[in-house]
Formats: sequence, structure tokens, C-alpha cells
Amino acid sequence: MHIKVETLPKYRIAYVRQVGPYGPANIQAMEKLKKWAVEKNLLTESSIILGIPQDNPETTLPENCRYDACIVISMDYPIDASICESKLSGGKYVICEVKHTAEEIQKAWAEIFSALQNNGYEIDNKPIIERYAGDMINNNLCEICVPVKPL
Repeated sequence: MHIKVETLPKYRIAYVRQVGPYGPANIQAMEKLKKWAVEKNLLTESSIILGIPQDNPETTLPENCRYDACIVISMDYPIDASICESKLSGGKYVICEVKHTAEEIQKAWAEIFSALQNNGYEIDNKPIIERYAGDMINNNLCEICVPVKPL
């Protein structure tokens, strides 16, 4: 598995939140976000789309798990009541590019934590992010971004 380390900037995001078991409903949240972004002319080739599972399903009941489908927006973009907004703090992340299929994502999850240790990192206390930048969606790719700190 190929990984790289990157410092993500602070982002302002617009998001749609889905509460409940992770799975097909996450896709519906992402589609709702994309529809909003298209209506606002925000979905372009340079857009950065993020999927952020906010809770660990091993420690949070499935019906309470939160998933945010997000798009990065400029600091001065005017937000209306039709969407939520927040900020991501940024920081150091290990980035793993994978094919956006259930099988490849499961494989990456199985390998990524040992890869972190082998590279001298441990997971930091921030959400893990799925990032879709540029042409990744059209090429069926995504990046799993794991927040890290040195061991």
C-alpha cells in the first residue's frame, strides 16, 4: 500500500449530516450535498469533497453514528440556512489513495494502522476523512486521510 504524509490546511466546509448506521444512507447524504453544490455552482473540477464519519462504530451504537458529506468552501462564501457549515482544523495526515470499491477500502483499512506504526506514527484524536479531490470521483478513486502524530 502506498502512503504519503501531508499537512492538510484548515478548511471551511458546507455539509449534510446523516445520523444512523454507516452504509447506503451515507451515499444519500453525499448525493444531497452534491445536489446543493451543483445548484450553488460549487461543484467543479477543483472542488474538494469530504466524507467524515464522526463516530467509531465499535464504540457508538449504529443508530447514533454521524456521517458528514462535505464540500470545502472559501472563507467568504455566504451560507444560507439550507446547509450546515463548520471548520476542520487541519494538521498532519497519512494519505492512502484507493479504488473507491468496498473491497479495496476494506483492504486499506486492514493495512493502514500497521503502516502508520511502521512509519513512526499513531492515530491522532480527530476524525478520519475520505477525500475526493479533482478528478478522483470520475476515476473511481478516493483518499483515506488518517490524522497522525509521532509515536
